[in-house]
This record gives sequence, structure tokens and C-alpha cells, in this order.
Amino acid sequence: MADMQIVLSGRKIEAQYVEMKVPLYSYGCDKKIKKALSNLKGIHSVQVDYQQQKVTVWGICNREDVLAAVRKKRRAARFWDGDEHVPAPGDAPKQYLAAFTAYRLRKSWKKLFPLIRL
Repeated sequence: MADMQIVLSGRKIEAQYVEMKVPLYSYGCDKKIKKALSNLKGIHSVQVDYQQQKVTVWGICNREDVLAAVRKKRRAARFWDGDEHVPAPGDAPKQYLAAFTAYRLRKSWKKLFPLIRL
């Protein structure tokens, strides 16, 4: 249920191309990318160009969902045309803020009790 996409009923739905620049270190990386994208619904084809470090996805899908799925395997993935929303410093998502707060608390806990290993 988490991978379902909501599409507005008034719009005409068309397949689109999503091109991404993904660092590929070996030919096994393209298998990882294809496997990560196989879990998304609505994707018709995935083409991986190892020479150009380019992944092209064709289907009825959300660009941001495709990029998020690829970033689970390759962190440095980005859109080919560079049309990516870079959040402002104050726009950090809540999950990152919660993770950072937990990290800070854990770090201060280690300072208080240096002999205890977690």
C-alpha cells in the first residue's frame, strides 16, 4: 500500500521519461538499480547506460519516487538535467531533524558515561 501512487482523476495520464545521472562502478550496479526500480508500479522499462552513467526510466510514475528508489542504492543519484529541488537550510524534513536530535543525545550520553558501550 505504501508504493501506491495517487493520480488526480481530471488529468490525462501519460507515460514519461525520467533520466538520471547515477554513479555506476561495475556492471553489477545496473542489476541493483533495475531491482530497486522493479518494486515501483507503473514503470514499463529501465535502460542503464554504463558508459554515460545514465539511467532512463519510462512509465507512468512520479519523478521524485523514482529518484528516491534509486537513491536507496546510489546516494549520489540526481536528475540528468539538474532540475532538482534543493531544500533551503530551514526546510529539513522532520525525520532528519529527529535523527539528528537522537544522534546529539547519544553523543552526549557517551560523554557522560564513557565506559558503557551501546
